[in-house]
Amino acid sequence: MNALTALRSAPSSTPSPFGERLRHWRQRRRLSQLDLAHVAEVSTRHLSYVETGRASPSRDMVLRLLDRLDIPLRERNALLQAAGYAPMYRERALDAPDMAGARDAVKRILDCHEPWPALAMDRHWNLVMANRMVQMLMAGAAPRLLEAPINVLRLSLHPEGLAPRIANLQQWRGHLFERLRQQIHATGDDTLAVLLAELKGYPETVGPDAGALPGEHHGVLMPFQFDTGHGVLHLVSTTTVFGSPVDITLQELALETFFPADEASAALLRRLAAQA
Repeated sequence: MNALTALRSAPSSTPSPFGERLRHWRQRRRLSQLDLAHVAEVSTRHLSYVETGRASPSRDMVLRLLDRLDIPLRERNALLQAAGYAPMYRERALDAPDMAGARDAVKRILDCHEPWPALAMDRHWNLVMANRMVQMLMAGAAPRLLEAPINVLRLSLHPEGLAPRIANLQQWRGHLFERLRQQIHATGDDTLAVLLAELKGYPETVGPDAGALPGEHHGVLMPFQFDTGHGVLHLVSTTTVFGSPVDITLQELALETFFPADEASAALLRRLAAQA
């Protein structure tokens, strides 16, 4: 049994009292009680009482503390329940009937991005939806990596996946690792921590590497050079997230879009799209 399987099959522990979970998130955000009390406009003494369980916070105070700590919606539901209140954020599968509008909107964004590649991923980097160009570029990877759910990070960096065709693999690998580390810090998601450990175990070099390509802008754009078998694409990628205040599914959805970095790549993508 690998580490990821063990984590998923382990029985869930009893939820911690609200105060303990609040302290965990405060420390994760590297805030003192004084810092949090100041931004949440409560007394340090009262916050201390809440964390130790000597005082029960009102629902409004719970929501204010969760907001100031920038806690993800999924965890906010758990903290509300730990404090004795009903969860307030919805979570529905993207293929649920009442999510048809959102699903159609995402599909339209991806389809309208053609002939450039674009895909949508869930919180664990599993592929949710992709346009035809992404499906074409995934061809040639080991069949087991293309079985649902397709994990985009595993597919990208596995030596039997797309890694041998990525010219700036080390740069791309470092970029994905940094994004994953930031996500783990923000969410505290153990599944992502196990995934990062798995990815770090892959060979660092599986083919020729072009080194660091120019055009990288941290948090905005990342260059990506990929051999399609019909020619080399010079692309830049950017990520978009939905900041829905009430829906967990949409908040956790991310769109990865690629754009040609030069006219030769644009022409190649247009030819590939015409053949699809």
